[in-house]
Parts: sequence; C-alpha cells; structure tokens
Amino acid sequence: MIEKIAGRVRRCVDDYSMIGQGESIAVGVSGGKDSMVLLCALANLRRYHPGGFKLHAVTLDMGIKGMDFSPVRELCKRLDVPFTLESSDIASIIFDAREEKNPCSLCATMRRASLCNMIKKLGINKIALAHHYDDTVETFLLSLMYEGRIHCYQPVTYLDRTEVTQIRPMLYVEEKTIINYVKKENLKIVHNPCPKNGESKREEIKDLLKTLAKTQKDIKPKIFGAIQRLPMEGWRSE
Repeated sequence: MIEKIAGRVRRCVDDYSMIGQGESIAVGVSGGKDSMVLLCALANLRRYHPGGFKLHAVTLDMGIKGMDFSPVRELCKRLDVPFTLESSDIASIIFDAREEKNPCSLCATMRRASLCNMIKKLGINKIALAHHYDDTVETFLLSLMYEGRIHCYQPVTYLDRTEVTQIRPMLYVEEKTIINYVKKENLKIVHNPCPKNGESKREEIKDLLKTLAKTQKDIKPKIFGAIQRLPMEGWRSE
C-alpha cells in the first residue's frame, strides 16, 4: 500500500518540481498519522526516484506534557532515516504566559519558525510538510468562509526571511488513504494531548464537507480541481 501512496507523492513532487538532484530534505514529523505516513512514503520514494535525494526527520517538542516521541524514533530507525528531536517552550508561551484563547495560528507561526531554525542548523534548507488532499480543500474553504478571501497554501513555498523552502508532497493523497495505511500497518503514532486538539474551525469545515458530501459526493474533487484550474498562485504544475 505504501507503494500506492509513494506513487501519488512522486506525481506531486514531479508536477511541482519539489526536489532537486541530490538534495537533502528535512521531513517535519510531529508524530501524527499524516507526518508519519509522509516519512514512510518519502523513504520508499528515495529508493528509486531519479533525484537521488536524502532525508532527515525533524521533530519539535513544543513542551506539551504527556507527549512521547519514541514511535517517531523507532520508525526512523526502521526506515534508516536520521532523526533529530529538539525541545521548545512554545506551549508554555502560548497557554501560560499569553493565555491565548485562539492559539492555533500563533502556534503554527512559532512552530514554523522553530522548525526553520532547526533544519538550518543541520545544513538543510528544504522541509517537507504533511498537508494532504483533504487539508487543501479545508484550508481553501477556511479562507473563503472565515476570512472572505480566495487563498490556500502553495505546493512549494519559499520563505524569504529564513531562506527555507517548504514543500507539500502529499497533496494528491486523501486522508482516508492515510488512515487506512496506519490501520493496516498498525503504525504507532504519537498521541497529541493539546487542549485545543479537535476544537478548531477546521473541525467545523470537516463537518460541513461531510454534510455536503451526502448529496454531492464529488464536492472535494470539484474544490481541489478549482484550486488547480484557477490557477491559484503557485499551483500551475510543470
């Protein structure tokens, strides 16, 4: 099954020229299902992709009590991928010092900055993130319905301030495929005890899409296709 996922990842990588010859790619691994499957897919792809790329898994411990990253370390060992874990006080800043009522946006910003600094210290300037097909559709709707703008992240994003490039190789992989792979392979994932986990506006969008899909089963392909056809900035494939 990982071959099927890796095949979709390869198509996305090639469509958007995500990986250059001989590049070292950091993989942001939170320990959740998406990032763990991304790591498995890229580890499989590196065996035969003509780019001949290298991988280095990176995990940022945000200081949330009760998180055990041993499943990430074990998976990296099995896949023969170097692994670096770094601690931070992001959770303490957000929940204790600032007492943020809507912490997700600030958390994402701080996490992104920390990951960029982390991989630069490793001599790497490109990081793979685990956003998938469903994330893309949801992000588009979040921007449209809550911000009143047509917007979504790009397949490849260059961050001027840090000189780091973000790539999203799983844009063609559906969440149900990821879930099925985790179940089939009994892949151990890291439990996330964040107090805001599952309480975001994204969950509202997920529920909305489930409702719409009852009468319009192809709602997600239509939205994803619209993102590509517009095309939105950065979404025109090679």
